[in-house]
Amino acid sequence: MLLNKWIVTLISCVALSACGGQNSNTATNASASTATPTTEKVFRVGTNAAFAPFDYLDENNEIKGFDVDLMKAMAETGNFKIEYTNKTWGSLFPALKNGDIDIVAGAVTITDERKATMDFTEPYYEITQVVLVAPNKNVNTIDDLKNLQKIGVVTGNTGDLAAQKIFGATSDKVARFETVPVMTKEVENGGVEAAISDSAVIENYVKNNPNKGFKIIQIPDFQVEHYGIVVRKGDTETLNMLNDALKQIRANGKYDEIKAKYFGS
Repeated sequence: MLLNKWIVTLISCVALSACGGQNSNTATNASASTATPTTEKVFRVGTNAAFAPFDYLDENNEIKGFDVDLMKAMAETGNFKIEYTNKTWGSLFPALKNGDIDIVAGAVTITDERKATMDFTEPYYEITQVVLVAPNKNVNTIDDLKNLQKIGVVTGNTGDLAAQKIFGATSDKVARFETVPVMTKEVENGGVEAAISDSAVIENYVKNNPNKGFKIIQIPDFQVEHYGIVVRKGDTETLNMLNDALKQIRANGKYDEIKAKYFGS
């Protein structure tokens, strides 16, 4: 009798243990099937950090500037994440096209030619091309510029395009450089007599080098230009996100705050 009672108890325990194990596994599997890992996309932003005050490297080799602060404010307001990468100017747009980066935010002038292969946000900054002239040179017009022997530009920038219109695409009067700092150094050293580049960038250079005696010449022939943030052609989702965020920081005053930080009121 005792033996039979012991056997019944053992069988009951085994049965209960088996049921408990089945419920545990079922709960685990249900949890695994319903848990969906979420990863928030981080938009990779490319720039050429040699275009102060819009994009430059500080003493800690970190990317800083108006464009960087602008994108950070837009990301905070628009509730998206970004990470910056520094590239040569010539590699930015191939990297965008290939998907290595998602956005180019680096003082990119909106042109009809560029709009054929990439999409731009609404304009966020207005500039024109100006001429940086050595102290001993007298330049006030396009004809004065034509009389100089060497004019510096940054390869592929709109200053390069302006010089091509004046001198021709293959003129040996046009000296091309990879960055604005290299170009301005050539003006300092006398390697070129003048340079053509974006007004805000040249103004920043002259402001930070007040003892060099260089002049900025405004030439009426140069048209007003606008910067835009760039995305891949047809990427309307990212484009709309950026335009919405840009509109918001204009409305809430953050844009004006950033502009005053770099350019004054």
